[in-house]
Amino acid sequence: MPHVLVLNASYEPLGVVPLRRALVLVLENKAVSLEESGAFLHSATRAVPAPSVVRLKRFVRVPYRGPVPLTRRALFARDGGRCMYCGAVATSVDHVVPRSRGGQHAWDNVVAACRRCNHVKADRHLVDLGWRLRHQPAPPSGLAWRIIGTGHRDPCWMPYLQPYGADDALDRIGVPLAAAAVAS
Repeated sequence: MPHVLVLNASYEPLGVVPLRRALVLVLENKAVSLEESGAFLHSATRAVPAPSVVRLKRFVRVPYRGPVPLTRRALFARDGGRCMYCGAVATSVDHVVPRSRGGQHAWDNVVAACRRCNHVKADRHLVDLGWRLRHQPAPPSGLAWRIIGTGHRDPCWMPYLQPYGADDALDRIGVPLAAAAVAS
């Protein structure tokens, strides 16, 4: 099912909801459709354009969002599901500085890796192997990452996400902004 970007009354991105939930918000007059997907949803008596971006009519106070917790799902979203050593599909988690050598389990020391690279690297340093990372590991930041990290991306969302770091988030997972605008 398609997903819709929800913006606060101040145009701050809040999250992504299923199309059905967004349509209910619009029909209950709690939100306004800013962008439409081009599709229509039909009932017995009317046809409604399917929204792609909606803005709430009333400002919703958002509680403080602390740092993103380090989970396997968040790590794979940050790294685009790709091995940070060779670019293959990642299936495991690797510590850049092995824990056996004093490395911490933290965002700046953990990367997604394919099983082959993880097995070859074992508990060695990258310098020992002559390897380099495709991207320096860092904690994900910005509101846009919370949206893009869900895996749901629509090119018409970009103007609303760019002020919140969408370019950096897309570049990090290897999707240039031009490709994001062409996709879908």
